[in-house]
Amino acid sequence: MTAAPKVPAAGALPAQAQPPAVPWGSAPPPRILLYGGTFDPPHLGHLNNLRAAMAAVRPDRVVVMPAGTPPHKAASATPARHRLAMCRCFAALGPGVTVSRWEIDQGGRSYTVRTLEMLRAAWPGAQLYLAVGSDMLLSFRQWRDWRRILQLAALVVESRQAGDEPALQAMARSLAADGGQVLFAQAPAFVCASSTLRARLAAGDAAALDLLPASVADYIKKYDLYHLHK
Repeated sequence: MTAAPKVPAAGALPAQAQPPAVPWGSAPPPRILLYGGTFDPPHLGHLNNLRAAMAAVRPDRVVVMPAGTPPHKAASATPARHRLAMCRCFAALGPGVTVSRWEIDQGGRSYTVRTLEMLRAAWPGAQLYLAVGSDMLLSFRQWRDWRRILQLAALVVESRQAGDEPALQAMARSLAADGGQVLFAQAPAFVCASSTLRARLAAGDAAALDLLPASVADYIKKYDLYHLHK
C-alpha cells in the first residue's frame, strides 16, 4: 500500500506557497477515496456502499469523514463525539480505512468541495474519488461548487434503490459533458436509512439493532443513544 501523508488536523493545511513534495516519486499516484456522511448512526448499508466503492476504485487510502452539519440537513442531535466513535466500525473494511474528524472540527456547515480541497493539499498529485449515493448523484448540480468538485475528484456511485440505473446513467453522461468522471460500484441496493433507524430505536424497536454493525449496536446500548431504553 502506498504511504501517504496523514490528513492534517483542523486548520493545518499545507502552506499554499510551498506545497509539500510528492512522497511517491516515480510510483503511480495513490488513489484516495472520500466517504462522507452524517453517520447518525452508521449502519450496514453504509458499510455495504463503502465496500462496493472500494471494490470499484481499489484505493490506497479511504478517508471516512463524519460531517459537522451537512448543508442539506439540520444539525444532528447526536453529539459529534458519538458519531465519530461509532464510525470506527469502518476500520473493519481494511487497514487503509481511516476516520477523520476534520469536518467536525471545522464547525458550521460541511461542504464537500472544502474537504476535497483539503485532501488535494494533503496528497498533492493523488487521484481523488468521492463516494456518493444514487440520490446524491441525481441532485449533484445543487451542490455548492459542483463544477469544482468534478475537477477535484471522480464520483463513485452506489445504487440505493432498484430500478434507478437509467436515470443514473443519464446523469453520468450529462456530467461527463461537463468534464466529470462517474464510476459505478457494483453492489445490490441495501434499503436502510439512518433516519428510519433512529425512529425505530426511539420507539423501542430493539430489532433495528440488527441493521447495525455489532460495534455500533453495542455503543448505542452502552450510551443509551436514540432513547432506546426510554
